[in-house]
Amino acid sequence: MVSFTFDDVPKSAATAGAPILEEYGARGTFYIAGGLVDRWQGHWTGVSADEIVDLHRKGHEVACHTFSHARATDLDAAAMTLEMEKNRRYFLALEPSIRIENFAYPYGFASVSHKRQLGKAFRSARGILPGVNSGAIDLQFLRSTPLIETNIDREGIDRAFDEAVAKDGWLIFYSHDVRAAPSPYGCSPIMLRHALEAASRRKIPVVSVAEALRRAGA
Repeated sequence: MVSFTFDDVPKSAATAGAPILEEYGARGTFYIAGGLVDRWQGHWTGVSADEIVDLHRKGHEVACHTFSHARATDLDAAAMTLEMEKNRRYFLALEPSIRIENFAYPYGFASVSHKRQLGKAFRSARGILPGVNSGAIDLQFLRSTPLIETNIDREGIDRAFDEAVAKDGWLIFYSHDVRAAPSPYGCSPIMLRHALEAASRRKIPVVSVAEALRRAGA
């Protein structure tokens, strides 16, 4: 399996990235920090509330990235609980049918001290350590590969898919914005389509993180 995920969720991830996924009959996972919605973040403006609801109604997964986008390593247990609950309440206020099942560590900074806490609140937590999830998988530190122009090229994407096939594993990509001239943290529509074509050629199903976990029985 392969999952395409977007962190922080710039507006272009929803307005350009999601439609490209839909062209291939695929759905993605969007890790959103409620406190960044509709805000300028230095490289992009965050997704709007209406766009979050639209993503959800079109079958994409809305997932948690804390509320303020604070690093897990900067939060104690009480502060992490507050961040999670603020995000849950924010999404429920937008659309009561949104259920937050999965989490991604902001900036990729994971904390061993939070793993048990996150395991009780979410089905999974995703980091940014590259690699294919196969064999014994740590659900509270899922591996993911950057789909970021400054980190990977087409050959690298193909190698990642070949590794997933060889290991019969679950490949997760993460990115941010999706633009013709992306930020240092994003990808172009051409690169996203290349990755989707690579999955199609290998007959690898493209599913959200929540759907992948359901298929794996996790």
